[in-house]
Amino acid sequence: MKKLLAECFGTFWLVFGGCGSAVFAAGYPDLGIGFVGVALAFGLSVLTMAYAVGHVSGAHFNPAVSIGLWAGGKFPAKELPGYIIAQLAGAILAAAALLYIISGKAGFSGQGGFAANGYGALSPDGYSMMSALVTEFILTLFFLLIILGSTYPKAPKGFAGIAIGLALTLIHLISIPITNTSVNPARSTSQALFAEGGEYMGQLWLFWLAPIAGAIVAGLIHKALFSKD
Repeated sequence: MKKLLAECFGTFWLVFGGCGSAVFAAGYPDLGIGFVGVALAFGLSVLTMAYAVGHVSGAHFNPAVSIGLWAGGKFPAKELPGYIIAQLAGAILAAAALLYIISGKAGFSGQGGFAANGYGALSPDGYSMMSALVTEFILTLFFLLIILGSTYPKAPKGFAGIAIGLALTLIHLISIPITNTSVNPARSTSQALFAEGGEYMGQLWLFWLAPIAGAIVAGLIHKALFSKD
């Protein structure tokens, strides 16, 4: 139960910090933080919670990460359902909190896309479905390779959280214009549920399929690279 609570809290902070920065601060008149600020917010949210609760649950905060660690032989299959449910719960609670906060703004007229992920007409810069799929696959693959490599027993101790947080920052710097950056099915689900119009729910399948496929391939690559160990 402690592990599941840690995953719920950590995923809540990831969505509240990352998506919150996109919803509230990215385009704030004259002093908006922009794409770079949002990318940093996502990276910092993971970095801070990795050190806060990583020693309790491993700091996955992402169904694709849990599945990738399983594929790499670093996480038991029996714990996957509980972790994924806890991550989804944390993400959805965070999105609900964000919606409650933004609805209290004077002149509120709707939350719009609500930092949800999309392709085609729902892509921030109009990228196609295949562009989105390839982007999410590649970025999640390398994200998992960084996670697996930086937490490997022979890696320098104490720096994994920094490497992982910076990796997520870089991932967002690359892909916010393409898909609004997912690499995390829980984050995609929570925002799609509360975005206006319902169109984002119809594209949610891609933001489960591509990250999970990339994570599994990364786990298999890690196994192959470190098979002698």
